[in-house]
Amino acid sequence: MPLPQIADQSVMGYVRHLKNERRASDHTINSYILDIFQFAKISKDLNLEEKSLDWDKVSTTVAKDYIANLQEAKLSKSSILRKTSTMRSFFKFLLREKISSSNPFTELKGAKKERNLPQVMTINDVDKLLNAPLKYWAELYAKEPAKRQASGQFIARRDAAVLEVIYSGGLRISEAVNLTVNNLNILSGTMKILGKGSKQRICMLGAPAIRAIKAYLKFRENFTSSTTSSSTPLFINLKNGEQLNPRSLQRNFKHYLTYAGLSPELTPHKLRHSFATHLLEAGADLRSVQEMLGHSSLSTTQIYTHITPERLLEVYSKAHPHA
Repeated sequence: MPLPQIADQSVMGYVRHLKNERRASDHTINSYILDIFQFAKISKDLNLEEKSLDWDKVSTTVAKDYIANLQEAKLSKSSILRKTSTMRSFFKFLLREKISSSNPFTELKGAKKERNLPQVMTINDVDKLLNAPLKYWAELYAKEPAKRQASGQFIARRDAAVLEVIYSGGLRISEAVNLTVNNLNILSGTMKILGKGSKQRICMLGAPAIRAIKAYLKFRENFTSSTTSSSTPLFINLKNGEQLNPRSLQRNFKHYLTYAGLSPELTPHKLRHSFATHLLEAGADLRSVQEMLGHSSLSTTQIYTHITPERLLEVYSKAHPHA
């Protein structure tokens, strides 16, 4: 969906605030712009084609009508909460800049967001998935000419390394594809990650991830003529040698799920969920997992503290005197 053209100076100021002060990503900023545009479109008192809107006209009643409109459109609770949060943040900025005299969204209580447990893969399923790229491409190109087979091996080793890195460090897919050669420290088994809000953190590289990266880098030398520097993207596309596009990985990911006999509803982000859950189930403390995930709030990490029936039985058998 193309972004709407916004003439209002207050909205433009808010966009600059998001970029410069909050260091928000382009994706987040675009979502905020669309939410604000939608609100102004629904509100009869506002017209985003004007260069200067009177945001002070927006009352709590107008804000309530907006939420009611979203509910009538049968949006999910999480979508309504997100859009309400956008408008609350926007008016907080307007209030700070003395563009509006109040924040009509401050006292509104949206529907409580359902805290669904994240979908988590078993360790066995993770192993199946991480082994899938090499087997999938080997079978797919088995009868192809040698050059095509080599291309398949490149993609296989690259994707195997990406997935190992995501699971090893609990990375978001964007964090994995944004890695540069300079971000890795193979000797210490760590990688420097630039996460949401431009926050840096250190994540771990396990032995399987290190092996996968080394195998990929050795193979990559035959497919790129460019000089490797500290800022060179770690994971590149086969065609142009540029940074791997997340969508390319997501497309291949679907093939790997089918090949491994896993649920098609799984996504690369489920590897991050599984990373956190597997650590906590093995006894890792919540604060450490919070740091590794890059969560600013401990409550966000606590959703991973759900316990499987198998783990409950194990704890009970070891701890209860009459088990």
